[in-house]
Amino acid sequence: QVQLAESGGGPVQAGGSLRLSCAASGRYFSMAWFRQASGKEREFVAAIGWNSILIYYADSVKDRFTISRDNAQMTAYLLMNNLKSEDTAVYYCALRRWGPSRSTNDYDYWGQGTQVTVSS
Repeated sequence: QVQLAESGGGPVQAGGSLRLSCAASGRYFSMAWFRQASGKEREFVAAIGWNSILIYYADSVKDRFTISRDNAQMTAYLLMNNLKSEDTAVYYCALRRWGPSRSTNDYDYWGQGTQVTVSS
């Protein structure tokens, strides 16, 4: 059974930075971050393939967020810079046994989420 554990969320002021981590157990191929703001649907943030060659970002975070991974540690990261109030959400880590995807439906395993709150 694959398990994911996110960490690194918390409160931050607008313009600040946070780094989220996602530790995974078991073998996996692609990992991604999604987020869900209160009252809204879960949305794609970033995804990365096994060898870090294929990387996708949502337009809303491109140039501000960076996804990376350490396969030896089976951990994925999301570095979030220049945070805005609209980035406030619960951030979820997800993984799938194929190439990276922007769709929530394509992911097989999900973490419990970590709250990011950006104050202006």
